Amino acid sequence: MALLSGLLFVVLGILLATDSITDAAVLVALMVVGLGFAGLVAVVARITRRK
Repeated sequence: MALLSGLLFVVLGILLATDSITDAAVLVALMVVGLGFAGLVAVVARITRRK
């Protein structure tokens, strides 16, 4: 989860630095969806590791 979250923040930082994202609502939506996806991947990885 930490790797995916870090990658998300790096990509969002690049998008902000290049002015690709100018709307704060889009930025917040991408962050929430990205962190949710990272959490889902972490849960699935934990479940498959235990089996």
